[in-house]
Amino acid sequence: MTESIRTLVDKAVEAIQDKKGRDITILDLSGIDGCITKAFVVCEGGSPSQIEAIADNVSEKLRIDLGEKPTKVAGLENCVWVAMDYVDIMVHIFVPEARDHYDLEHLWSDAPTELIPNLD
Repeated sequence: MTESIRTLVDKAVEAIQDKKGRDITILDLSGIDGCITKAFVVCEGGSPSQIEAIADNVSEKLRIDLGEKPTKVAGLENCVWVAMDYVDIMVHIFVPEARDHYDLEHLWSDAPTELIPNLD
């Protein structure tokens, strides 16, 4: 993962942690040919309102601190799975049931994975 991509990932993780997002997993997709992005940041919140707060904070922090805006954000209408596309990284914010159902970590199990400890 390049330094610029790592900076995006780290800022997204910080924004998620600011709003008490949990079980953050980083998937490094940079070595997978034909992949649509270089990294996934996957996390969960306990409710749709927390999912929305996390997404808002990620958007604000990356815009203010790094000058980055997502090219597309999907899922804000129901906030059970919000996907934020920053081209080089994608941030996925789930309620636990949706995360279990879609199981992105298993789908991309060939990618190197980094688990971020929860802040309590």
